This record gives sequence, C-alpha cells and structure tokens, in this order.
Amino acid sequence: MKRVLAVVITTAFLAVLPALAQKPFRVADRVRLGGEGGWDYLTWDSDGHRLFITRGSHVMVIDAKTLKVIGDIADLSGIHGVALAPELNRGFISNGGDNTVTVFDLKTLKKLDSVKVGERPDAILYEPFSRRVFTFNARSHDSTALDAPSGKVVGTVPLGGKPEVAASDGKGRLYVNLEDKSQIAEVDVAKLSVLNTWSIAPCQEPSALAFDAGHLRLFAGCDNRMMAVVDSDSGRVVATVPIGEGVDAGAFNPGTQQVFMSCGEGVLTVIHEDSPDRYSVTQNLPTVKGARTMALDRDSNVVYLVTAQREAKPPAPGQRPAIIPGTFELIVVKPD
Repeated sequence: MKRVLAVVITTAFLAVLPALAQKPFRVADRVRLGGEGGWDYLTWDSDGHRLFITRGSHVMVIDAKTLKVIGDIADLSGIHGVALAPELNRGFISNGGDNTVTVFDLKTLKKLDSVKVGERPDAILYEPFSRRVFTFNARSHDSTALDAPSGKVVGTVPLGGKPEVAASDGKGRLYVNLEDKSQIAEVDVAKLSVLNTWSIAPCQEPSALAFDAGHLRLFAGCDNRMMAVVDSDSGRVVATVPIGEGVDAGAFNPGTQQVFMSCGEGVLTVIHEDSPDRYSVTQNLPTVKGARTMALDRDSNVVYLVTAQREAKPPAPGQRPAIIPGTFELIVVKPD
C-alpha cells in the first residue's frame, strides 16, 4: 500500500512539476541606448557576457552586467545579423546593403575581412559541426557557405524560396525557414545540398525559428499568430501553439524546456514543452511595441529585446513611421 501511495504521489508531483518549475517573467530593466539606425537581430555572446545588436550601419556591443555600450563596429551596410565562432575568436556580420560578410576579431572588435556572398544576406549562422558560416540570402533565395577559419566561400545552396532564420542540430544538418513558401528546408552542411523541403501548414510566413535538438523539435514562429512544432526527422507538424502578433525571433532553453517568441505587437510569448508533442503557453508578457527580435542567455534564462518609439505617421504610404531620435532602448526580461 505504501509503495502504491508513493507511486501515486510521485506521479502527481511529476505531473505538476513543469508548472512549479516555471517562474513568471517580468520586465526587469529598460535602458535607453539611443544611437542611429533601425535594428534587426540580437546575438548573445555566452563567453564574453555581451550582447551584439545590429543597427543598420553599425553593431552595438553591450555589457550584460552594466547594460552599457562597450563597443561599436562601424561603417557597415544594411546589416542584419551577427554569428559568433568563439573557438576561432571570430565574429561574422551579414551586410544586406552590399552583399558581403564582415569578419571581425571577437576580443578587439577589429574588422579583419570582407567577403562577397549572395544577394541581400539577412540571417547568418555559425555551424560548429562543419566549422562553416552560412548566410541566408533574401534576394537570391540561397545560402552562401564560408569556411570560418579562412573566411573563404566554399559553396552556395539554392533554397527555392526566401530564407529567414536557421538552426543547426550540431551533427551535420541545418534547418531554415522559407518565409514566402511557408516551408522549412533541411540542409546537409557538408555536401551543401537540400535534403528535404517540408510544408509547415497551417503555419504561414515563418520568420522565427528555434530548435530542441534533444527531442528533434523545430519551433517556427509564424505570421498568422501561431508557432508550428515540427519533427526535424520527418518534417511533420506535431502541434501548433498560439503566440502574439508580429513574431520575428525565437529561442529555446533546454535547461527549462521553454520556448520564447518575441512579437512586435509588444508581447513575449513563453511556452513550456510539456512533452515533445504537448505544449502550454505559460505567459504572454507585455513588453513594448516593436520589440520583435530577441536574444536569450540560457544560463540565467534572461531575455533581451530592443525597440524604439516611432512617429505617428509614415513619411510615405507603405513605409514605416520614422524612429524618434534617441528613443532606442534595451528591454531586459527576467524570471521572478
């Protein structure tokens, strides 16, 4: 009887453990950074405890302890993303304005090289298994692969659609959203070939992508206010989860089994992976309007977002309202 009771208690405890383990998140800091330019992707440097923020013509480098600007990589062109290869002491910046990748020294932030890639490189990823850097080129609908140690282009992967964010399994495969096709492409990083292209309907126009490599689950944040959970072996959509509007970035923390989706309406959707096929929205945290991109410090489970205030009216039809000078800010979200 005691053994049966112990099993019942243990089972009940495990059933509620995910809820107990998840502390609610709060906006802990809002820091005015100012500076010129719009923004795109944020990149977390776990070794240096720094945050890299792309600002159109330059990259701001923020110290995570002080939340102050400690460096700037200037004279760039329409930049979108930063990829880090800490074992090589190298960083890589995608320049959508002149179709190049800037290589820089991680310690000094000094620019070392400029490499021609495909047309309008947007997201960028360092893939440690192959020691290659991949740019995802929005206009030419392909991916350029660079050898990270030498900075030389080693090949191009046609993708058949407009690529957005990518994720790697660390074992020779990477996955990239094809936004205009509502698909995910699976790429062999050694052979530089597409192995599979999967529809992820009912997800529409996926932009954000995160990955639970341990459970083979891709998390695609989609324009129609949903996250599609995709089996990375079969391409099967195993679940969909409601999220905020205007998602543009996502992250997964394997230590807490949480998925984060940053949404431009001013919401950070927090999702718990109850099992590989079951997911619970635990929080839709109000942030600030326009905070659509993010980075995650997995060790502390802290999320960083950025945004700026905009004018009430756009300068012309179809354009975004102009950023109000000096209003660019960093938003720090922490668990209670």
